[in-house]
Amino acid sequence: MWIERVAWIMFGIFAVLIAARAAAFEPFRSLPDRAPIPRGNTQTADKIALGKQLFFDPRLSLTGQRTCNDCHDLNKGGDDGGRTTAGFGGRAGHRSAPSLWNVGFQTVYFWDGRGSSLEYAIKEQLMSAGAMAMPDEATLSARLDSNPEYRTEFGDVFRGNAPISLDNIAASLASFLRTLVTPNSPFDRYLGGEAAALTPSAARGFHQFVETGCASCHFWVNMAGPVPGLAFGMGEGFYELFPNFVGSPYDARYHLMDEMGRYAVTQNEAHRRLWRVASLRNIALTAPYFHNGSVATLAEAVRVMARTELNQELGPAEVDDIVSFLHSLTGEHPTQTAPQLP
Repeated sequence: MWIERVAWIMFGIFAVLIAARAAAFEPFRSLPDRAPIPRGNTQTADKIALGKQLFFDPRLSLTGQRTCNDCHDLNKGGDDGGRTTAGFGGRAGHRSAPSLWNVGFQTVYFWDGRGSSLEYAIKEQLMSAGAMAMPDEATLSARLDSNPEYRTEFGDVFRGNAPISLDNIAASLASFLRTLVTPNSPFDRYLGGEAAALTPSAARGFHQFVETGCASCHFWVNMAGPVPGLAFGMGEGFYELFPNFVGSPYDARYHLMDEMGRYAVTQNEAHRRLWRVASLRNIALTAPYFHNGSVATLAEAVRVMARTELNQELGPAEVDDIVSFLHSLTGEHPTQTAPQLP
C-alpha cells in the first residue's frame, strides 16, 4: 500500500516523525559508498557484470538499435541531455530522462512516482512503447536465450529452470544500477569536516539554501528526502507540489501546469501537481531541468523554484551563491566503459 507524504511538510516536523527510527537525525549526511540493497535482489559480482552487459546491449530494444545508455549516458550526467526523451520510432516524448546516478537511494521511480521499485521501473521501460518497446516478455527472453553465452551467464547467476526471464533481466540491471554511486563531492567532504571543500560562494549558498527553505524538501544523503529505511520503505513516495504557489509568470513560460503529476497515476484530486522530489546530486550535470526539461540553466531553475515553491524572489547574488552550492554536489563519477557483449 502506498503511503503518500507531501514534501512541503517542514522537515523540522519530519525530524520528529522519524525520531524513533534514528537516534540523532541530521538533515544532511554524506552520500554512502553503497546504495541500500533489497532483500529480494542480493548483489553478486556476476549479477552486476551481467546487468552491465544488458545496460549496453541494444538487443533489449525492439529494433536492436537502442541501449539503456542511449537515454541515460553514464559518462555524462546519467541522462540524455535533451529537453524530453524521444520515444520509440522517434515519437516526441513529454518527460525528461532522469539521471541514473545514485538511483538506488530512491524509494519510488519516475517523475510521478508510479514505479514502486527499481526492478518494477526497469520492467516497465523494457516493455514501454516510448522506451525499449519490446512487445512482451516472451519476445525479449527468446532473443537473449538464442545466444549461448547469455544462456550460460544467466544459468550461472540464476539457478533453476528458464533462468532468462523478465524478472531476472530486471534483477540484473537493477543490481548494476545500484552500484552507480557518486560519493566524495565537495559538499560530502565539507560535511566530513573539510571546511575548505566549499568555496566562499558555495558556503554562502548552502546557508541561503537552508534559509530560503529549499532544504524542506531537498535533504538527507541524496538531497531528495528519505532513502529506503529512513521512515519510508520502498514504494512509499516523498512528493512536492509543483508549482506550490500558482500564478507566477513561470507557470505559462515553462508550461508548469500542462501536466498534473501524480494525479495522472492515481486520479486522486489530492494528488494534482504532486511530483516526486528529485535528487540534487550532480544537478549541475543534468540540464535542462524539471519533468518537462523546460528550463535550460541551473540559475533559472533556482529562480523558478524559489518563486513557485516558496513564494520568494531571490536577488542575483543569492542565486549565484545557491548555484555555487549546487555545483558542490557533483561527486566522483567512475568512468564507465562499454563491456564486450555476447
